[in-house]
Amino acid sequence: MTYSSFPDRSADNLRRNFPDHACIYLHGFASSPRSKKAQDLRDRFQAIGIDLITPDLNQPTFSDLTLSRQIAQVEALLPVDRPVTLIGSSFGGLTAAWCAERYAQIERLILLAPAFQFLAQWLPRLGESTVQQWQTQDLLMTYHYGEQEMLPLRYRFVTDAMQYDETQLQRSIPTLILHGIHDDVISIQASRDYARGRLWARLVELDSDHALADVGEEIWGWVNEWMGKE
Repeated sequence: MTYSSFPDRSADNLRRNFPDHACIYLHGFASSPRSKKAQDLRDRFQAIGIDLITPDLNQPTFSDLTLSRQIAQVEALLPVDRPVTLIGSSFGGLTAAWCAERYAQIERLILLAPAFQFLAQWLPRLGESTVQQWQTQDLLMTYHYGEQEMLPLRYRFVTDAMQYDETQLQRSIPTLILHGIHDDVISIQASRDYARGRLWARLVELDSDHALADVGEEIWGWVNEWMGKE
C-alpha cells in the first residue's frame, strides 16, 4: 500500500501529540542541515507550528567524524523530561537507531534510507587499495555534498564504526523505515534485513533512489501517519 492510497488526513494528530514530544532530524554522511531533505522537512514542520531540531553533525570538524561522536552529539540534545522522535537520513538514520538503543526518552524512529551495513557496502566501492592507503596515511579526501568540496576524513571513522554490531539493536521501539528500491548507495536489502525479525519495525519501499528527493510528499505523508499515532 502506498501513502497515496490512504484516506485523506490532516496533521491534527501530530499537532495534538507533539506538545509533549520533541523531534530531531539527523542528516546523512557528508551532508548538512542545509540539505534539500532537511530544509523540506523543517519547512513542513514549521508550517504546522512544530520546531524540528536539525543539528549540524559535521561539528566541530568533518575530518574527525565518527559514529560515536554523532551519538554523543545527539545525547547532548535530548531533553530529560520529554519523549523524543528521531528522524534520521542515511548515516543519520544509523545514528538514530543506535541512540534509540541507548536512551529511553527516544520513543519513536523514522529512518530514511538508513545506512545499515554501512562499512560492508561503502568500503568495497572505495576499493582495497584505496582503503589500505587510507589506513596508512590516516586521511582520505572525501566529497562533502553539504560543502560541495573535497574534505579529509580520518581513518578513525572506520575503526570506530567497526565497534558497532547491528545485531545488538534490539530495543523494541516503533520504527518506520522509508527506503528507495533503486538505492545504489545503501541497498534496500540492508533495510529488509534489519526489518526482518524486528516486529516493531515497518519497512515501506518507495519508487526512488538514495536521495529520496522525488518522493517528498510521500515521505511527509508517512511522517504524519507515524508521528500522529496515538
